[in-house]
This record gives sequence, structure tokens and C-alpha cells, in this order.
Amino acid sequence: MIRYAILLLISSVVMAQHDSIPDFDAIDPKYREDQFYISMTYNIWQRRPDGVRQNKFSPGVSIGFLRDMPINERRTWAIAAGLGYAYQNFAHNVFIARPGNEAYYSTIPADADYEKNKISFHFAELPIEIRWRTSTPESHKFWRVYTGFKLSYLFADRYKFDGDGGSFIIKSNDDLNRLIYGVYLSTGYNTWNFHIYYSLNPMFKSAEFENGTKLEMQTLNVGLMFYIL
Repeated sequence: MIRYAILLLISSVVMAQHDSIPDFDAIDPKYREDQFYISMTYNIWQRRPDGVRQNKFSPGVSIGFLRDMPINERRTWAIAAGLGYAYQNFAHNVFIARPGNEAYYSTIPADADYEKNKISFHFAELPIEIRWRTSTPESHKFWRVYTGFKLSYLFADRYKFDGDGGSFIIKSNDDLNRLIYGVYLSTGYNTWNFHIYYSLNPMFKSAEFENGTKLEMQTLNVGLMFYIL
């Protein structure tokens, strides 16, 4: 009698373990798409005053997480909100000097010899977007159009000059806007997605040249966006 009871117990345990093994090939009707993102862009200043130009390459990189929340039964429409980090770099000819507490701005002459004149930014990002895609539970290869609004907080900035006038670095420029906001669009198929972002407010809030011309440049980022489940 005890022997049969032991056999029955072992059989129950084996069956329970078998039932608990997940089926990795099963279709998930509650799937979510594109929760992690990485973008690589070329940064362009818009609304530049006369004489201000960019030179060399001005790259940008962002990475983050977006919570995908489908809003229709087929899960082709969704909204998403998340958190990310962005780095933007601009090589240009605007010379910044800060002998005291205030910064002074001018343009570097075209015939001046300098090796480096750039400013870099580090942002914490809060994106929110509306998503349309042709995804299905069976395939992760689909067309997508994602558009949204992004709020970016500038938590670190660094200007560096290296040339005939010496080499120096300026950090935490008070003339910069700490809060930048803008709109963006990402569209494409599968891995390759075109990405464009345009800021709606300027990077500088109070900077101006000695002649009174204000620096009210806004940012246009153009590049590629990559999504990961």
C-alpha cells in the first residue's frame, strides 16, 4: 500500500513539473513592441545668426526605454512613454569666454587657426509618443510610424576651445536653457528607421553677441533609430 502511494506521489510531481515548463513557441496575444531604443543622429543648428556656422561632424546619441501600451485589439495602435539619456555635440565657430561670472560671445574669424571649438550636452529625456505599426504576434518585422513629444532636461554641458588663444573649458553655462522640448518622428521597416527631431525652444535663453544679436538657435537632429523588444 505504501509502495503504491509513493508511486502515485512521484507521478503527480512529474506531471506537475511537465505542466509548469513554459512553451516558448506559443504566440503571446498580449505582446508589446519596441520597448528599448537607440538613436544616432547628425545635429544641425537652426535659426543661426549671420556669420555663425557649424564645422566638422556634430553627432548625437540617445538611448532609453519606452513602455509600449497598445490601445486597440489588433495592437497596431499604441501609446508609449519612457525615460532616456541623450548626448549631443556641436562643432561650430562661436567663441565663448567667461573671465568672470558672465559669458561673452563672438564668432571666430574664418582665417583663424584653431583645432577645436565645440560644445556638448547631456540630457535626461522624457518621451511620449503615439504609435502605428503593422506588427503581428507571429513576426517582429513590420512597418512603423511613431510620432511624439519629448521633454529634455540639460544636467551637464561642456564648452571646449583649443587654439592659438590657449586651451580652456567652460562648464555649467547659465545662459543655456535647462529645459528643452520638441517634437519627433520615427518611421521605417524592421531594423532601419529614419528619425527626425526638432526643438521648439532655443538652446540659449540669454546669450547674445556684443552687437546685440541674440543666439536663438534651435536643434534639428536627423539620423537613424533602432528599436529592441
